[in-house]
Amino acid sequence: MLNLDQYSCLGAALRDALERWPNETCLIESDRDKEKTRLTYSDFKELALPLARALEDAEFKAGDRAAIIMTNQSKWLISAYAIFYCGGVLVPLDYKLTAVEHLQLLAHCQAKFLIVEYYLWRAIMQSPEFKNHKIQTVLVTEAPLGADLAGAYRWEEFRRKGDPEFVSRQGEDVACIVYSSGTGGRPKGCVLTHENYLEQCKSLTAWYPFWPGVRYLSILPTNHAIDFMVGFIGPFVCGACVVHLRTLRPEFVRDAFVRYKITYMSLVPMVLKNLERGLKAKFDALSGAQRFVLQKLIAVNKRLTRRRPSPRLSRWLLPQVHQAFGGHLLALFTGGAFMEPSTLQFFYDLGIPVANGYGLTEAGTALTLNDFKPFRADSVGKPLPGVLLRVLNPDGEGIGEVAVHSKTVMSHYLDDPELTAETIVDGWLLTGDLGRFDGDGHLQLFGRKKNMIVTEGGKNIYPEDIETVFDGLPVKEYCIFAANYLWAAKKLGNEMLVLVLRLEQGQEFNDKLKDEMAVRNRRLPDFKRVGGYVVWEKDFPRTASMKIKRTVLAEEIGKILGRAALVEL
Repeated sequence: MLNLDQYSCLGAALRDALERWPNETCLIESDRDKEKTRLTYSDFKELALPLARALEDAEFKAGDRAAIIMTNQSKWLISAYAIFYCGGVLVPLDYKLTAVEHLQLLAHCQAKFLIVEYYLWRAIMQSPEFKNHKIQTVLVTEAPLGADLAGAYRWEEFRRKGDPEFVSRQGEDVACIVYSSGTGGRPKGCVLTHENYLEQCKSLTAWYPFWPGVRYLSILPTNHAIDFMVGFIGPFVCGACVVHLRTLRPEFVRDAFVRYKITYMSLVPMVLKNLERGLKAKFDALSGAQRFVLQKLIAVNKRLTRRRPSPRLSRWLLPQVHQAFGGHLLALFTGGAFMEPSTLQFFYDLGIPVANGYGLTEAGTALTLNDFKPFRADSVGKPLPGVLLRVLNPDGEGIGEVAVHSKTVMSHYLDDPELTAETIVDGWLLTGDLGRFDGDGHLQLFGRKKNMIVTEGGKNIYPEDIETVFDGLPVKEYCIFAANYLWAAKKLGNEMLVLVLRLEQGQEFNDKLKDEMAVRNRRLPDFKRVGGYVVWEKDFPRTASMKIKRTVLAEEIGKILGRAALVEL
């Protein structure tokens, strides 16, 4: 890989990567079972530089802001590189937001340029707030010829001949403005520098290196912090290949593993759970004798890889399982939401290690990651190189707020010095997450500080911790809140925990489900038991990384359902 210590900005590192590996494949774009695009690093350069030259002619200057609203595809990465080449600031926005939300964030970040997919631009044009936008230049991808673009340009035609001038930036200069999960109320634009990203890339590749020939399967949105780093910057500065898959349907994800011989992949816990369910269903369909043999082989693999993974051994013991994942998979990465230890252990026992990590937008991508030395299913791993973590004001169990000091921590929140001062204190980022370190230096998380409740006996309770007991409950999704969090009460103590259930379509709540909930509930200590439940009729709101928007969900339940909807368990 490139020696990132030699670079002050992402644009320079990416420029040298395109020169160093001209004939290596850098991007493959697949839509369901059809391959749409395959680019070498040389091809990528030939597509990006005419775009950079056109931006230059349109007076896009160093420090100007350009937003991208687009699904996973090669044009996202090509556009981002052209922006960096010109010394611009990239603002990656979540394409799943509404048109109103897009316009609000575009106004907040004062974007001068916008690169957007046609169907998303159509929605933005139809918004009542559209007439007030102040974007200077808009480039629209995949727009039909002759379509009314309200003054915007077709991305495919926005090209100029000639060599653009490369604009270098310093480490402390702004590289990206990234909006953290949620858009309600006060926009939180995390201002991240070139140094933030270069340091993050160095620390991640120190533990999980990429190289030419590695293929990374990208299914998370590129605007997401994880995929921006592990599905773009990391692979490119190492000469590896990114495979964009424009669907999340399990059958096409499975097919991509085999077709492209995937080495690494990042995925959210929900997708990992779906893969687990699919594998277990196949195992259940085996004959009794086949299941017996499989279980014995899994037990042997588990025993022989207890201290660290051995891909070659696991592939030899469990060839059919590994062939289903393409036969070249080294690790999966997950984060962004809580992951049940049982799921992590299930995959590790099959010889498919899942590196569970922890991070937040304000600190780049990841702060901790499991290094498999040895594998641990009950933690989010150890701090990455260059990351200092400490637990503030720990209670009797050693649990307190996690604080971070690292070169990957953002510069500030955009135009919000008050929030910045509340969040970064004496150089330490206050995460709002509750955790503790064990004797081996692994970080264990216990929920969000704002979700913590205090019982009458002075016990602290973390809803995410309790949710693990209900893992596998036969419903679509569930979440735990304090009753007083759903229906505000200006008092402490006498708090009741509430299990909010979302049933599968057509599913009815019955005594069998209630009994199952009660059995699991009794496994908890008295002070942690759920006191009641609520059946919610809508899907839970989620972030781009599929993390439940707890605050939004709580507000919706509180407004629509009265406390009378609570049923005692």
